Amino acid sequence: MAPTSSSLILPLYDVIGSPAALGHGYGTALRDVIARFVPMRFAAVAQYTADAGSGDLEGLLAVGRASYPIFREFDPAGFEEHEATAHAAGVDPIELFTAGNMTDMRDAVILAGDAPAFRGDGPAADAEGCSSVLIPASSTTDQRPLAGQTWDLNPEDVDYVVGVRRRPTVGPSTWAVTVAGCPTLVGMNEYGLTVGTTNIKTWGSKPGVGYLNVLHKMVRCRDVGEAIAVVTDAPRSGAHTFWAADGRRAVELETSPDRVVAREADAAAVIRTNHCLAPGIVAREWQAPTASSVRRLARLTGLLSGAAHSVATLRAAFSDRSDGVNSVNRYAEDGQGTATNAVVIAEPAARRFHCCRGPADRGSWVTLTFD
Repeated sequence: MAPTSSSLILPLYDVIGSPAALGHGYGTALRDVIARFVPMRFAAVAQYTADAGSGDLEGLLAVGRASYPIFREFDPAGFEEHEATAHAAGVDPIELFTAGNMTDMRDAVILAGDAPAFRGDGPAADAEGCSSVLIPASSTTDQRPLAGQTWDLNPEDVDYVVGVRRRPTVGPSTWAVTVAGCPTLVGMNEYGLTVGTTNIKTWGSKPGVGYLNVLHKMVRCRDVGEAIAVVTDAPRSGAHTFWAADGRRAVELETSPDRVVAREADAAAVIRTNHCLAPGIVAREWQAPTASSVRRLARLTGLLSGAAHSVATLRAAFSDRSDGVNSVNRYAEDGQGTATNAVVIAEPAARRFHCCRGPADRGSWVTLTFD
């Protein structure tokens, strides 16, 4: 039986103060949940590496230890907050960092070095994902940009999805939808700047800054241009796409650890799923595009072409089940080892952040603001 909306209400938390105070409040409020989250993620890693035939949990933790001082150098305030979160929750800070940035740390174990002459089989990329959309002002009903995405990963992660408002002593207030104990996964700040991500996989992964920590620094920026600089300058561990939208523009950055390729949503929407598109990055991609990633990209491109788009049309697109197990909207019972754990739709100019925990047609939607 499908879960009811009441079982998928997004829990909301509010923390205030210095980086250490933000982290202490966050870790204290979610202490028991964070303590369960870390071993759940490590169990998922053990299964993934077994399926891939490469790597193990000890290798993952070694990458986490090597990456941790890089994170500290990259974002001292974010590092201070993270340490306080972990200590308040009673978990090891490096283990929490590694569990949160699981996909990057895992790729640095499995996908280190140069690309071989053939793409590996490994675990199906259908077993994780995300679908994102950036709609230019010229294609919306109110002539303002829109942005949004699904966040798809382990079905078990839905139990840990939370909304966190941070009101720091210095810097903008932010909302984040993330998993317990982790920094921003998708988020908006009081200026309307909104950020998000989808996962891709390339060779050349290495110890470095995890994607969640990149996003957490991005969401504290004033505008898209500043957020782009954060991504470009970050010593990134693995491959991801990052996107940023404000009241004037929306840009996606397809990245590998050593490349950044930008796509601006100006004349048309920018749609993304989970395979590489930029030629220099495609050449280092681990696996060929899967049926799910290809189908979701085609479906969203069709649904979101043209003009007159709104929060309602994006919500309908993220709810779409036209392609069965390859649909944009992913259910745990599809049996792919993944599910849509959260969905967000942003109106940056209005500073409205619409979110739900779970699939778009099952979760209980909430609109987060800065009033």
